[in-house]
Amino acid sequence: MPSATGPAPGKLPFVVWVLAAGTFLMGTTEFVVAGLLPEMAADLDVSVAHAGLLITAFAAGMIVGGPTMAMATLRLPQRHTLNGALAVFALGHVVAALSASFTVVLAARVVTALATGAFWAVGFVIATTAAGPSHATRAVGVMMGGLTLANVVGVPIGSFVGQFTGWRGPFWALAVLAALAAVFVGRFVPRVGQRAEVSVRAEVRALRQSRLWLALAAAVLIMGGVLATYTYITPLLTDRAGIAAGAVPLVLIAFGVGALAGTAIGGRLGERRPMTTTITAAAATAVALLVLIPASNSAVAAVVLVFVMALTGFTVNPVVTSLAVRFAGNARTLTSALTTSAYNTGIAVGSALAGRVLDSSLGLTGPTLVGAVFAALTLLPLIVLALSGTARPALIVAQRTETTETTERHAADAPAATAR
Repeated sequence: MPSATGPAPGKLPFVVWVLAAGTFLMGTTEFVVAGLLPEMAADLDVSVAHAGLLITAFAAGMIVGGPTMAMATLRLPQRHTLNGALAVFALGHVVAALSASFTVVLAARVVTALATGAFWAVGFVIATTAAGPSHATRAVGVMMGGLTLANVVGVPIGSFVGQFTGWRGPFWALAVLAALAAVFVGRFVPRVGQRAEVSVRAEVRALRQSRLWLALAAAVLIMGGVLATYTYITPLLTDRAGIAAGAVPLVLIAFGVGALAGTAIGGRLGERRPMTTTITAAAATAVALLVLIPASNSAVAAVVLVFVMALTGFTVNPVVTSLAVRFAGNARTLTSALTTSAYNTGIAVGSALAGRVLDSSLGLTGPTLVGAVFAALTLLPLIVLALSGTARPALIVAQRTETTETTERHAADAPAATAR
């Protein structure tokens, strides 16, 4: 797909930045609940651990909804799919903001997650196609940068506003912003989409790549490690580190800055040395989380380690996402959805286990221990992937579009050095 703006060589098409703005909203709604958890629990008359299911439910909706919606909308114009997803996203937030029932809010989160999965699956395909093979990792980094920027700006602001307006205020704001985002998507996303003769069977055949599943496994584990800790970071900071509740948004900003920096580092270094980058970052994440367990009694140490956890953990994400898309050849829509599902599988499993250990004898440090174990396990698929190599040709899949009638014979080639 050609760029909508005709960028100069070396620059990313503007449409990538538009889509990154959309992922900013998606990231904000997924993670803002972590900063609002005590308020939501009190208002909806449930425990904090039970309220954590709002994060788990969103992740579960993304796990199922991403691949399902990707296949359901495969033959639709991509711009229509994105705008439809934003409309459902906005509606889900309106329903949640109007409800006093935890069950209804939980269901609204699942529906919102389905829309988010559709947006991410199509958005990643548009971004990587527009950027081309040589800049695909950078495009993924920018897209995920919208997600991590949500932690720098969206989540802290949502948490701060929620202290004055109640948790419903941020939900109303997200509904309005989603409606505005639909206007920008309609303006800047190209009209031409993958509408003709896209093969569902070809998309499914791409899943035969064993290296694809190794990349997805790494995505599950690293995100599970970081989010197991992050979901219950507020009680750790306030009750153990002694940080005032009003200052928690500042710590969330530190997490967001680290996540944004890590995504940028992964997007840059991952193009040249994907395996060295990911293995080093995953190991550093595990160490940071292990150190956080005893060091969380100190406010300064806790803030520094939360920043490091985000920096190293999010460095892995754009690299494994780009590798997964590369291994899928031309059948990228389903794979893009599966990468989103992989991250949210990690979030769902990690946050669910963290909620259980929070109520156990491990107490406030339990979620951090779960996170450290997940991060350490991330090394296993990464090492296997490094030994198998990332430079071999990906599965070749034929795909027909309105402007292409011949079979695309090439996959995104990578220099042999990328296996390092």
